[in-house]
Amino acid sequence: MNEQPSSARIALKWGGILGLVLILITLIMYMTNPAGNPSFSVLTLVAMVGFLVLGLQEYRRANEGFLTYGEGMSIGALLSAVAGLLSSAFITFYNVVIDPTIQQRTIEGAREQLEKQGMDDDQIDKAMELAQKFQSPGFVFVSGVFGTIIMGVLLTLIVAAVLRRNRPLF
Repeated sequence: MNEQPSSARIALKWGGILGLVLILITLIMYMTNPAGNPSFSVLTLVAMVGFLVLGLQEYRRANEGFLTYGEGMSIGALLSAVAGLLSSAFITFYNVVIDPTIQQRTIEGAREQLEKQGMDDDQIDKAMELAQKFQSPGFVFVSGVFGTIIMGVLLTLIVAAVLRRNRPLF
């Protein structure tokens, strides 16, 4: 029987590539200055699913065509963690060093959206005060990492179920 392929190596490879793609998506989003454009969320979701599929398929090919659900879940979780660390580190660096005004512009855009919805000034001020509490670099980094891991694990539940192929018992 052949040696078991390295799931960590595959997860690190595809997680690193996904992290770079997420950084690219973030840069494009920051440069085009979208005010809540949902197409970037869809693009991020498609990228995550695509790279999860690529990572799990590579493992399955290297493992004689077999992939258990548990193997798929562990690869998907590690892949998502690597991507989350890379993209969150970049976003934090960008927000602190490259363009510290981006958070203020985002909050101003949110204020305009709330005004368009007809909220009164007191409600808007309370919402903006709450939003600013969640803008610290540490919180942005940690929530980005955990958010990516959670989204990746949820997507992996589906992708691993579709791609799994257990070894026959006999």
